[in-house]
Amino acid sequence: MQRDAMLTQLGYVPNEALLKQLQKIEENTLGYEKIQKHITDLHDSLRVDDSYVAMSNTNDYFKIKVAAPSPEIAEEAHEKIQHFSEKFKVTIQQLDNKKTYYILGFNN
Repeated sequence: MQRDAMLTQLGYVPNEALLKQLQKIEENTLGYEKIQKHITDLHDSLRVDDSYVAMSNTNDYFKIKVAAPSPEIAEEAHEKIQHFSEKFKVTIQQLDNKKTYYILGFNN
């Protein structure tokens, strides 16, 4: 998948700065090429829960943000994230006391 297509699927309008940021994230994400499509699929799946995948502004990783309006919907989003991690062998890291995760990469 081309970088501009990835950005578009995640809801960004591609520009030079975002393309460079995405390149850094790709280089920092272990096994990125193996999980790239699954990241966009997770993003699409989470949108019904008012949650999403985005590029982190502070670290060179994709972040998963759970922004669900109720505890029940948030729990559903967290379950989808766990399923994604287990099914596709993706290492994720939940930030302390936050409803945010980083996608660290493919876990052989």
